[in-house]
Amino acid sequence: MSRILLRVALAALFGLLGLAAAWELTHHTPPVPALAGLAPWLRNYALPAVGLIVGVAVSPLLARLFELLVVRVEESVAKLAPAEALSGAIGLVVGLIVSALVREIFNGLSLVPRYGPLISFSIYALITLFFSYAGVRVGLRHRVASWVRGAGGADVPAKLLDTSVIVDGRILEISEAGFLEGRLLVPRFVLKELQAIADSSDSLKRVRGRRGLEVLNRLRDTSANLEICDNDASERDVDGKLVSVARELHAQIVTTDYNLNRVARLQGVNVLNVNELANGLKSVVLPGEDMSVAIVKDGKEQHQGVGYLDDGTMIVIENGRALIGETVGVQVTSILQTAAGRMIFAKVKQKA
Repeated sequence: MSRILLRVALAALFGLLGLAAAWELTHHTPPVPALAGLAPWLRNYALPAVGLIVGVAVSPLLARLFELLVVRVEESVAKLAPAEALSGAIGLVVGLIVSALVREIFNGLSLVPRYGPLISFSIYALITLFFSYAGVRVGLRHRVASWVRGAGGADVPAKLLDTSVIVDGRILEISEAGFLEGRLLVPRFVLKELQAIADSSDSLKRVRGRRGLEVLNRLRDTSANLEICDNDASERDVDGKLVSVARELHAQIVTTDYNLNRVARLQGVNVLNVNELANGLKSVVLPGEDMSVAIVKDGKEQHQGVGYLDDGTMIVIENGRALIGETVGVQVTSILQTAAGRMIFAKVKQKA
C-alpha cells in the first residue's frame, strides 16, 4: 500500500513538474520562432498537457530509481555505527545551512540570476549537492576522529583486531571479562585473510582459521560493539593495512604478533598485546618464596624436573627428575624474564 501511495505521489509530482516545464518553455523563455505562430490554445493548453502526460509517463521509471536510491542509502546507513550515522546527519544539516548561506551571498552579489532561471537552478543545485556531500564527509570524519573514542567525552579508542589475536582466542575471555572498552573493529581484509586460513589445504591452518571464525561469531553474540568495517589501505600486506587504518581511525591494534607490535609502535600506533597482558597477570614470585609444584616432566639439564603454575609459568626444579609425578615443596632460587615469558628456577625443599 505504501509503495502504491509513493508511486501515485511521484506521478503527481513529476506530472506537475512536466506541466511547469512546458509552461515555462512557452511563456517565460525568450521567443522561439517555432512556437510564435502556434495558436494560443496550443501554447496555453496543449503543450502544458503534453508536459503533464510526459511527466506522469516517466514517473514509474523515476519512482523505481528513487526506490533503489532509498534502499542503497538505507543499507549504507545500516552499516554505520549509531554515532557515525548521527554525525553524518549533523554534517548534512550543517552542509545544507552553509549552502543556503552561500546561495544568499550569490543572490546578494547578483552572480547567478543574470544567467537565467534554468542555469541558476543548476548552479544552486550544484552548490547544495557540494556542501551537503562535504558536510556528510566532514561529519563522518569528525566521528572517526572524536566519536570513535567513546561517548560522553570519554577517551575510549576503537580496537582493531588482527588475525593473530582472533585465532589465539583469548580475546573472547578478555572481552567477556569487560577489559576491552569501546568498539571492536574487524576490517574486511582481516576477515578475508581469516577465511583464506579456514579454507587452507593445511589441516592445522584450517583448524586455526575455523577456530578464529568461531571466536568472531561468539564475540558478535556476546558483544554489541563488534563491527566489520570497510576501511582499507593501499599497502599490500595485512599488517601494513592494519597500521594505516589504525592511524586513520585513531584506533588501537589488538594483537599477539610481536613484529606487528614493534612496527605499529614505531609509527605511533598504540598496541594492546595480549601476550604482554598475560605476562602482566602472572603471579608475582620472589626468590626465597616457598610453594608446592607438581613435577610433570624432566628438564633439559641432568637431574632437572619441570612443573607449571596455574597461569602456565614454567618452573625448573633442581634435582627434580627423580620426583616426576609427585607434588613437592620447592623454594624459588631465581627468576628469568625472556621474550617468550617468565621462567622460575627452584630447588626441592629439604624435609625437616
